[in-house]
Amino acid sequence: MKGVMRFGKKGKLSPRYIGPYKISKRIVNVAYELELPQELAAVHLVFHISMLKKCIGDPSLIMPIEDIGIKDNLSYEKIPFQILDRQVRKVRTKEVASVKVLWRNQFVEEANWEAEKDMKKRYPYLFESGEVPN
Repeated sequence: MKGVMRFGKKGKLSPRYIGPYKISKRIVNVAYELELPQELAAVHLVFHISMLKKCIGDPSLIMPIEDIGIKDNLSYEKIPFQILDRQVRKVRTKEVASVKVLWRNQFVEEANWEAEKDMKKRYPYLFESGEVPN
């Protein structure tokens, strides 16, 4: 299904890290068991150290799981938040308009370019104000 990302799947719009969660015990030198909330009961509790990141205390880098909106099947829907920019590129004989989209739960640096025609069809409320940045 287009627009739905799996939790943990690599991709530019997937969350980098969620948490922080406490380590409950060390299994072996490279594996740790975490204390996960009830919403993540379907996720295995043991993680390899390469999947963990030291909590650095900067609250702006921590994304609470409630904000992501993870469903029971461990997926979430991408929802556009704002149009940041617009550009028109010439491809052979036609011109293609693109818009730079800021998605919910993402930083401005992670915004990406999408076809304006597709975005107007799927998310018309983004264009209702009539003001698309140039």
